[in-house]
This record gives sequence, structure tokens and C-alpha cells, in this order.
Amino acid sequence: MPHQPVTPAKRNFARSMRREPTEAEERLWHELRDRRLDNIKFKRQVPMGRYVADFVFAAAKLIVEIDGSQHAESRHDQERDTELKARGFRVLRFWNDDVLKELGAVCDTIIAYVNDKSLQPWR
Repeated sequence: MPHQPVTPAKRNFARSMRREPTEAEERLWHELRDRRLDNIKFKRQVPMGRYVADFVFAAAKLIVEIDGSQHAESRHDQERDTELKARGFRVLRFWNDDVLKELGAVCDTIIAYVNDKSLQPWR
């Protein structure tokens, strides 16, 4: 899949999302920022073509998405994941409740996916 340039509008949208994270995104970012989680370098709200990924660890080509209930069975998310997978990324999704109630398990899962590139997301 060819690289799509990021439009100024998409870049501004990503900036606004960084300024106004959901509670779950903020809690997870607290664990991921500054290489706090296993010395892994994550970026947040990263523009990628037509989309903005919640958290990206480029070296492992891993995207972590935090979803609310509006994402259940979302066709938009399926199309998005298909495009990002075509670019070679794995998209790991967690529900907001997972992050808020089981943050340690979420972090352990992220570390496992970073360390084992053969692992494939379950949803």
C-alpha cells in the first residue's frame, strides 16, 4: 500500500485529540510515556494516512487502540484495521473498561505483543 501524505487537517485533528484524551487514553498514556513501559518508545495520536492511531510503537509495527462501546462491531474500524494491516501494522484493541479496571494486564499484554511479533490481535 503506498504511503499517503498526512494532511494539515489530519495533523491538527491529531493534536486536538492529544489535548483532549479520554480517561482510558490518559491512564494508559501515563504508563506508556517516556519509555516507562519496558523501555518501549510509544507515540500517541499519530496521523497515519486517513486515520489517527491512538498509540504507535513503530519499531514493532504495533498500534494500540483504546475503544469505547461505540466501536463494537464497527465497520469503519474494520476498514481502518485492514488498511493499517496492509501497511504491515498489527492493531491491538482494548476496551476502555479494560484499561480502567485491568491496567496491569493491558500493559503485560502490550509487552508480550512487542516482544513476540508472531502474536496476532484477537479482535
